[in-house]
Amino acid sequence: MSDWRVPGYSELRVLGEGAQGRVVLARHDGTGRPAAIKYLSPRLLADEEFRVRFRGEADLLRRLYDPYVARLYGLVETAEGAAIVMEAVDGAPLKAVLAERGRLDPEAALAVLKGSLLGLAAAHELGIVHRDYKPANVIVRGDGLSKLIDFGVAVDAGAAGRSGTPVYMAPEQWRGEPVSPATDVYAVTCVFFECVTGRRPFAGTGVLPLMRAHLNDPVPLADVPEPLRPLVEQGMAKDPWARPAGAAAFVAALEDAAAAAYGTDWERRGVRALAGAAAAVAALFPLAALGLAPTGAGAAAAASGASAAGAAGGAGAAGGAGGAGAAGGVGAGAAGAGIGAKGVAAVAGGVVAVAGGGTAVYVAADDGPPPPPPLTVSLAAHRETAGPLQVDGRLVLVKGGADPALTRRINAALRAPADARAGEYRRALAEPGGAGRPAASTSTVTPGVRLDGPRYISVRYDFVLRSQRLSHSSWNRARTVTVDLRTGRALRAADLFLPSALAADGLRTLSERVRERAAGTCFADRPPALTAALMDGQYVQLALAKAELEVLLDAPGLGTYEMACGQPAVKIPYGSLTGLLRPEVLKAIPYPAGPGSPSGRP
Repeated sequence: MSDWRVPGYSELRVLGEGAQGRVVLARHDGTGRPAAIKYLSPRLLADEEFRVRFRGEADLLRRLYDPYVARLYGLVETAEGAAIVMEAVDGAPLKAVLAERGRLDPEAALAVLKGSLLGLAAAHELGIVHRDYKPANVIVRGDGLSKLIDFGVAVDAGAAGRSGTPVYMAPEQWRGEPVSPATDVYAVTCVFFECVTGRRPFAGTGVLPLMRAHLNDPVPLADVPEPLRPLVEQGMAKDPWARPAGAAAFVAALEDAAAAAYGTDWERRGVRALAGAAAAVAALFPLAALGLAPTGAGAAAAASGASAAGAAGGAGAAGGAGGAGAAGGVGAGAAGAGIGAKGVAAVAGGVVAVAGGGTAVYVAADDGPPPPPPLTVSLAAHRETAGPLQVDGRLVLVKGGADPALTRRINAALRAPADARAGEYRRALAEPGGAGRPAASTSTVTPGVRLDGPRYISVRYDFVLRSQRLSHSSWNRARTVTVDLRTGRALRAADLFLPSALAADGLRTLSERVRERAAGTCFADRPPALTAALMDGQYVQLALAKAELEVLLDAPGLGTYEMACGQPAVKIPYGSLTGLLRPEVLKAIPYPAGPGSPSGRP
């Protein structure tokens, strides 16, 4: 391990250590405030991918400001080391509580589930999926309240991959499919099953048996208290669409089930029982052992038997250390994926710089509200039924931002192509159809983000229509939309191209650029006959990507009827579009420098 330490902090004890780093309990020299510091392993410092992921974890934590989630104090990066500074909690992992107790009374299990679900709900509201919910990542405090920690492998909804802890992974994680808030609901329900039964829902001697069980085996409900079986069965449904859509929906279902089974005062009794269970492992509380435990609201709440909702507050929790699991709020997991800012990340609340000499260190200066969260891109579940059409799939939406009205305008523009397509389907289905052909149809919407800032967001929506009435392949044509994040306005061709590019000579040049890049399409031997009207119509769809302009051409609509022409996508590097695209558009796209970059681009 490197000797580098975050300046301005004195290390008190190691909380956890793993392949990707370690977590220590420390005290800020200026204020005496305890903190949990997660250090990136020295052997990974030279790996820029891990650096980016580490920044991404800090950026993700900065976006979360909730009493049931660890609070970020800051990110510190130098040539010698990198660390994330967080709140420290005086509590023990639920894993330790279960190891001591074996299982919990239903009310206590429901209480611990609710607290961490509220933390998950805050993450889901921002489009974040935790992906590694497990007993080691739920911290139970002495007052019976619980907090969620370790967002080390968290991602924005829609990302795919197999990261997670096998015994709690949802079927879609095993398949490497895109994750959603419902993925976390599955893991939460697995943990709840373990709390009330004393065992995991599926056990196996290796990864493959676990995978088969999570993918195929029915939920073993025999040991679950009968009133809670519907909750468990729904939460562990193999199909994510059959589960509650996210943590907030699951909290509502949990409260209804708990009140019906155990009375309206279930939460008060559950928090008290959970506090008693936590007391049995109080020797693991790191702050109490060092005389640093906070007093006040949390202790008073525990003494009075206040509900989890009313007693929120107190200290946060430390994240994991790449697979290290230890007492004192240390979870497990790899460094989180995401895109972080270079250098040092700002933190929520007021900030005070406490070190110099080329190193910036930030600590929370007060407990005031955080600044408005930045705009973040996420995938939202989209399901609606109107008339003969059912629509399933996802939409690209943004969250956060200082101006709620602007956020609403952006989202209205982003979903407009999907709504317009559904409207076309419904109008066509309402027309008289052929005899014996049912009108009922299903449309699946699949988005692909081509560019996600900083100035523009550009999205392609692919549609698959399953209909006996509307069976022609043209009903499956994709649509695109590019939105200016400063105004919330969807851009037309005239907003992207110079006026000269939309005149006759410019359109001929653009058509030739399409032909040059159209290998394998029906435009490979001749350019399309583009017109200004076509550029703003449904037959030409434009998307800004990170390295090129994506042009989707409806071949039949452009007068080309060769077999299998369909809607080819032609990708034109930005270096080939100088003199055609507006300079301000090119300047706002963070495309990589290189041979294809326009001259003058650094």
